[in-house]
Amino acid sequence: MAGMEQPPEEVLDLLVKELTEGLTPDEQGTLAAAAPEPTGDYRRGFERTAAAISLAAATVDREPLPAPLRERLERAAEAFVAANMGVPAAPPAAHAAAHAANDGGRDPVRAAAALGRAPAAGWWAAAACLVLALFAWLRPPQTIFTPALTVQREPPQPELTAEMRRAALLARVDTLKIPLGATKDPAAAGVTGDIVWDSQAQRGYLRLVGLRYNDPSTQQYQMWIFDGDRDPRYPVDGGVFNAPRDGQAVVIPIHNAIPVHSLKAFAVTVERAGGVVVSAREHVVVLGQAS
Repeated sequence: MAGMEQPPEEVLDLLVKELTEGLTPDEQGTLAAAAPEPTGDYRRGFERTAAAISLAAATVDREPLPAPLRERLERAAEAFVAANMGVPAAPPAAHAAAHAANDGGRDPVRAAAALGRAPAAGWWAAAACLVLALFAWLRPPQTIFTPALTVQREPPQPELTAEMRRAALLARVDTLKIPLGATKDPAAAGVTGDIVWDSQAQRGYLRLVGLRYNDPSTQQYQMWIFDGDRDPRYPVDGGVFNAPRDGQAVVIPIHNAIPVHSLKAFAVTVERAGGVVVSAREHVVVLGQAS
Protein backbone atom coordinates (compact mmCIF):
# COMPACT_ATOMS: atom_id res chain seq x y z
CA MET A 1 0.00 0.00 0.00
CA ALA A 2 3.08 2.23 -0.18
CA GLY A 3 2.39 5.46 -2.06
CA MET A 4 -1.35 4.77 -2.20
CA GLU A 5 -3.66 7.80 -1.94
CA GLN A 6 -5.25 7.98 1.50
CA PRO A 7 -8.97 8.77 1.68
CA PRO A 8 -10.15 11.72 3.77
CA GLU A 9 -10.33 11.28 7.53
CA GLU A 10 -14.14 11.19 7.39
CA VAL A 11 -14.04 8.30 4.94
CA LEU A 12 -11.55 6.38 7.08
CA ASP A 13 -13.82 6.82 10.08
CA LEU A 14 -16.76 5.51 8.10
CA LEU A 15 -14.76 2.46 6.96
CA VAL A 16 -13.88 1.65 10.56
CA LYS A 17 -17.47 2.18 11.71
CA GLU A 18 -18.72 0.01 8.85
CA LEU A 19 -16.78 -2.92 10.29
CA THR A 20 -17.48 -2.26 13.95
CA GLU A 21 -20.91 -0.68 14.36
CA GLY A 22 -22.61 -0.45 10.99
CA LEU A 23 -23.62 2.67 9.05
CA THR A 24 -26.77 4.72 8.85
CA PRO A 25 -28.32 5.28 5.43
CA ASP A 26 -26.82 8.77 5.29
CA GLU A 27 -23.37 7.46 6.18
CA GLN A 28 -23.70 4.74 3.59
CA GLY A 29 -24.44 7.41 0.99
CA THR A 30 -21.41 9.47 2.05
CA LEU A 31 -19.16 6.42 1.82
CA ALA A 32 -20.58 5.45 -1.57
CA ALA A 33 -19.85 8.95 -2.91
CA ALA A 34 -16.17 8.76 -1.91
CA ALA A 35 -13.47 8.01 -4.46
CA PRO A 36 -13.89 4.29 -5.20
CA GLU A 37 -10.27 3.30 -5.75
CA PRO A 38 -8.61 4.31 -2.44
CA THR A 39 -11.80 3.63 -0.51
CA GLY A 40 -12.09 0.08 -1.84
CA ASP A 41 -8.42 -0.66 -1.21
CA TYR A 42 -8.61 0.57 2.37
CA ARG A 43 -11.89 -1.29 2.95
CA ARG A 44 -10.25 -4.56 1.89
CA GLY A 45 -7.24 -3.85 4.08
CA PHE A 46 -9.46 -3.11 7.08
CA GLU A 47 -11.49 -6.27 6.52
CA ARG A 48 -8.35 -8.42 6.44
CA THR A 49 -7.06 -6.73 9.57
CA ALA A 50 -10.35 -7.22 11.41
CA ALA A 51 -10.38 -10.88 10.45
CA ALA A 52 -6.82 -11.30 11.73
CA ILE A 53 -7.70 -9.62 15.05
CA SER A 54 -10.80 -11.74 15.51
CA LEU A 55 -8.84 -14.91 14.78
CA ALA A 56 -6.18 -14.02 17.32
CA ALA A 57 -8.76 -13.04 19.93
CA ALA A 58 -10.38 -16.47 19.65
CA THR A 59 -7.35 -18.02 21.37
CA VAL A 60 -7.90 -17.97 25.12
CA ASP A 61 -6.21 -19.35 28.20
CA ARG A 62 -2.76 -19.24 26.65
CA GLU A 63 0.59 -18.16 28.04
CA PRO A 64 0.80 -14.29 27.99
CA LEU A 65 3.21 -12.64 25.60
CA PRO A 66 6.31 -11.36 27.43
CA ALA A 67 6.41 -7.57 27.67
CA PRO A 68 9.82 -7.16 25.93
CA LEU A 69 8.62 -9.22 22.98
CA ARG A 70 5.35 -7.26 22.83
CA GLU A 71 7.27 -3.95 22.71
CA ARG A 72 9.59 -5.22 19.96
CA LEU A 73 6.59 -6.33 17.89
CA GLU A 74 4.93 -2.93 18.34
CA ARG A 75 8.03 -1.09 17.26
CA ALA A 76 8.40 -3.38 14.23
CA ALA A 77 4.76 -2.72 13.31
CA GLU A 78 5.27 1.04 13.58
CA ALA A 79 8.37 0.85 11.39
CA PHE A 80 6.45 -1.22 8.84
CA VAL A 81 3.66 1.35 8.72
CA ALA A 82 6.06 4.30 8.41
CA ALA A 83 8.06 2.61 5.65
CA ASN A 84 5.19 1.21 3.61
CA MET A 85 2.28 3.57 4.14
CA GLY A 86 3.83 6.94 4.94
CA VAL A 87 1.75 7.21 8.12
CA PRO A 88 3.31 8.39 11.42
CA ALA A 89 3.72 5.76 14.11
CA ALA A 90 0.99 5.59 16.75
CA PRO A 91 1.78 7.58 19.91
CA PRO A 92 2.43 5.83 23.26
CA ALA A 93 -1.11 6.62 24.36
CA ALA A 94 -2.41 4.47 21.53
CA HIS A 95 -0.25 1.54 22.72
CA ALA A 96 -1.59 1.89 26.24
CA ALA A 97 -5.16 1.92 24.97
CA ALA A 98 -4.44 -1.17 22.87
CA HIS A 99 -3.11 -3.02 25.90
CA ALA A 100 -6.13 -2.01 27.96
CA ALA A 101 -8.54 -3.15 25.24
CA ASN A 102 -6.75 -6.48 24.94
CA ASP A 103 -6.65 -7.09 28.70
CA GLY A 104 -10.23 -6.03 29.31
CA GLY A 105 -11.72 -8.91 27.30
CA ARG A 106 -13.73 -6.56 24.99
CA ASP A 107 -14.51 -7.35 21.37
CA PRO A 108 -11.13 -6.73 19.62
CA VAL A 109 -12.57 -4.94 16.58
CA ARG A 110 -14.66 -2.51 18.67
CA ALA A 111 -11.66 -1.96 20.94
CA ALA A 112 -9.62 -0.91 17.92
CA ALA A 113 -12.29 1.56 16.90
CA ALA A 114 -12.14 3.15 20.38
CA LEU A 115 -8.52 4.15 19.93
CA GLY A 116 -9.43 7.44 18.33
CA ARG A 117 -9.18 6.29 14.71
CA ALA A 118 -6.38 8.81 14.06
CA PRO A 119 -4.50 7.92 12.04
CA ALA A 120 -6.87 5.05 11.23
CA ALA A 121 -4.85 3.47 8.43
CA GLY A 122 -1.63 3.51 10.46
CA TRP A 123 -3.35 1.95 13.49
CA TRP A 124 -5.08 -0.79 11.55
CA ALA A 125 -1.93 -1.79 9.63
CA ALA A 126 0.12 -1.82 12.82
CA ALA A 127 -2.60 -3.82 14.53
CA ALA A 128 -2.53 -6.38 11.74
CA CYS A 129 1.25 -6.89 12.11
CA LEU A 130 0.99 -7.12 15.88
CA VAL A 131 -2.00 -9.45 15.89
CA LEU A 132 -0.48 -11.85 13.40
CA ALA A 133 2.67 -12.06 15.51
CA LEU A 134 0.54 -12.57 18.63
CA PHE A 135 -1.44 -15.30 16.89
CA ALA A 136 1.79 -17.13 15.98
CA TRP A 137 2.94 -16.87 19.61
CA LEU A 138 -0.34 -17.88 21.24
CA ARG A 139 -1.35 -20.65 18.85
CA PRO A 140 -1.26 -23.90 20.84
CA PRO A 141 0.98 -26.69 19.56
CA GLN A 142 -0.85 -29.29 17.57
CA THR A 143 -1.15 -32.60 19.29
CA ILE A 144 -1.37 -35.76 17.22
CA PHE A 145 -3.48 -38.38 18.87
CA THR A 146 -2.74 -41.97 17.96
CA PRO A 147 -5.68 -44.21 18.80
CA ALA A 148 -4.68 -47.08 21.00
CA LEU A 149 -5.31 -50.49 19.58
CA THR A 150 -7.79 -52.22 21.85
CA VAL A 151 -7.74 -55.97 21.79
CA GLN A 152 -10.59 -57.77 23.46
CA ARG A 153 -9.26 -60.74 25.32
CA GLU A 154 -11.24 -63.36 27.06
CA PRO A 155 -10.45 -63.51 30.77
CA PRO A 156 -8.21 -66.48 31.54
CA GLN A 157 -10.17 -69.47 32.70
CA PRO A 158 -8.99 -71.03 35.94
CA GLU A 159 -7.38 -74.42 35.47
CA LEU A 160 -9.60 -77.12 36.87
CA THR A 161 -7.97 -79.46 39.34
CA ALA A 162 -8.52 -83.20 39.39
CA GLU A 163 -10.75 -82.75 42.44
CA MET A 164 -12.91 -80.24 40.58
CA ARG A 165 -13.20 -82.47 37.51
CA ARG A 166 -14.12 -85.43 39.70
CA ALA A 167 -16.83 -83.39 41.41
CA ALA A 168 -18.24 -82.31 38.04
CA LEU A 169 -18.28 -85.89 36.80
CA LEU A 170 -19.89 -87.08 40.01
CA ALA A 171 -22.73 -84.58 39.53
CA ARG A 172 -23.86 -86.38 36.35
CA VAL A 173 -26.76 -88.80 36.82
CA ASP A 174 -25.20 -91.50 34.64
CA THR A 175 -21.86 -91.54 36.48
CA LEU A 176 -20.89 -94.76 38.22
CA LYS A 177 -19.34 -94.62 41.71
CA ILE A 178 -17.59 -97.72 43.06
CA PRO A 179 -16.36 -97.81 46.69
CA LEU A 180 -12.94 -99.37 47.25
CA GLY A 181 -11.94 -101.54 50.17
CA ALA A 182 -8.50 -102.27 51.57
CA THR A 183 -7.00 -105.75 51.35
CA LYS A 184 -4.78 -107.55 53.88
CA ASP A 185 -1.61 -106.36 52.16
CA PRO A 186 0.64 -104.39 54.56
CA ALA A 187 0.53 -101.39 52.20
CA ALA A 188 -3.27 -101.31 52.44
CA ALA A 189 -3.61 -100.62 56.16
CA GLY A 190 -6.15 -97.83 56.73
CA VAL A 191 -6.69 -97.08 53.03
CA THR A 192 -10.14 -96.01 51.81
CA GLY A 193 -11.38 -94.64 48.52
CA ASP A 194 -13.65 -94.91 45.51
CA ILE A 195 -13.83 -94.85 41.73
CA VAL A 196 -15.94 -92.36 39.73
CA TRP A 197 -16.47 -93.60 36.17
CA ASP A 198 -18.35 -92.39 33.07
CA SER A 199 -18.75 -95.29 30.64
CA GLN A 200 -19.92 -93.10 27.77
CA ALA A 201 -17.04 -90.63 28.02
CA GLN A 202 -14.56 -93.38 28.94
CA ARG A 203 -13.06 -91.34 31.74
CA GLY A 204 -12.97 -91.46 35.48
CA TYR A 205 -11.07 -90.64 38.70
CA LEU A 206 -9.55 -92.67 41.50
CA ARG A 207 -9.69 -91.19 45.00
CA LEU A 208 -7.68 -92.70 47.87
CA VAL A 209 -7.05 -91.58 51.44
CA GLY A 210 -4.33 -92.93 53.75
CA LEU A 211 -2.25 -94.55 51.04
CA ARG A 212 1.32 -95.30 52.14
CA TYR A 213 4.06 -93.20 50.53
CA ASN A 214 6.09 -94.96 47.82
CA ASP A 215 9.57 -94.32 46.50
CA PRO A 216 8.94 -93.48 42.78
CA SER A 217 12.44 -94.62 41.83
CA THR A 218 11.71 -98.21 42.88
CA GLN A 219 7.95 -98.72 43.19
CA GLN A 220 4.70 -97.18 41.94
CA TYR A 221 1.00 -97.86 42.32
CA GLN A 222 -0.86 -99.08 39.22
CA MET A 223 -4.58 -99.05 38.42
CA TRP A 224 -6.42 -101.96 36.79
CA ILE A 225 -9.92 -102.07 35.27
CA PHE A 226 -11.66 -105.41 34.84
CA ASP A 227 -13.85 -105.46 31.73
CA GLY A 228 -16.69 -108.02 31.55
CA ASP A 229 -16.03 -108.42 27.82
CA ARG A 230 -12.36 -109.36 28.29
CA ASP A 231 -10.33 -112.15 29.83
CA PRO A 232 -10.06 -111.39 33.59
CA ARG A 233 -6.40 -112.45 33.49
CA TYR A 234 -5.65 -109.31 31.47
CA PRO A 235 -7.38 -106.32 33.01
CA VAL A 236 -7.09 -102.90 31.31
CA ASP A 237 -4.17 -100.79 32.46
CA GLY A 238 -5.39 -97.51 34.05
CA GLY A 239 -1.99 -95.87 34.60
CA VAL A 240 0.58 -95.55 37.37
CA PHE A 241 0.73 -92.94 40.16
CA ASN A 242 2.47 -92.06 43.41
CA ALA A 243 1.19 -91.47 46.95
CA PRO A 244 1.97 -88.30 48.96
CA ARG A 245 4.08 -88.43 52.10
CA ASP A 246 1.35 -87.05 54.37
CA GLY A 247 -1.25 -89.70 53.53
CA GLN A 248 -3.80 -87.04 52.52
CA ALA A 249 -6.45 -87.66 49.89
CA VAL A 250 -5.15 -88.11 46.37
CA VAL A 251 -7.30 -87.85 43.22
CA ILE A 252 -5.81 -89.45 40.10
CA PRO A 253 -7.32 -89.33 36.58
CA ILE A 254 -7.77 -92.76 35.04
CA HIS A 255 -5.94 -93.18 31.73
CA ASN A 256 -7.22 -96.42 30.28
CA ALA A 257 -5.17 -97.52 27.29
CA ILE A 258 -8.13 -99.20 25.58
CA PRO A 259 -11.91 -98.74 25.86
CA VAL A 260 -13.75 -100.43 28.75
CA HIS A 261 -17.08 -101.81 27.58
CA SER A 262 -18.43 -103.29 30.79
CA LEU A 263 -16.80 -102.25 34.05
CA LYS A 264 -16.88 -105.13 36.54
CA ALA A 265 -14.18 -104.40 39.07
CA PHE A 266 -11.27 -102.12 39.87
CA ALA A 267 -7.96 -102.79 41.66
CA VAL A 268 -4.76 -101.01 42.69
CA THR A 269 -1.50 -102.94 42.92
CA VAL A 270 2.08 -102.17 43.90
CA GLU A 271 4.43 -102.64 40.94
CA ARG A 272 7.97 -101.72 39.95
CA ALA A 273 8.67 -98.17 38.77
CA GLY A 274 6.98 -97.50 35.45
CA GLY A 275 4.38 -100.23 35.88
CA VAL A 276 3.91 -103.59 34.16
CA VAL A 277 1.92 -104.97 31.24
CA VAL A 278 0.49 -107.88 33.15
CA SER A 279 0.37 -107.80 36.95
CA ALA A 280 1.26 -110.83 39.09
CA ARG A 281 -1.13 -109.31 41.70
CA GLU A 282 1.27 -110.06 44.51
CA HIS A 283 0.50 -106.75 46.24
CA VAL A 284 -3.13 -105.74 45.73
CA VAL A 285 -3.87 -102.69 47.89
CA VAL A 286 -7.57 -101.97 47.22
CA LEU A 287 -10.40 -103.67 45.36
CA GLY A 288 -13.82 -102.52 44.23
CA GLN A 289 -16.70 -104.48 42.71
CA ALA A 290 -19.19 -102.83 40.35
CA SER A 291 -22.79 -103.56 41.40
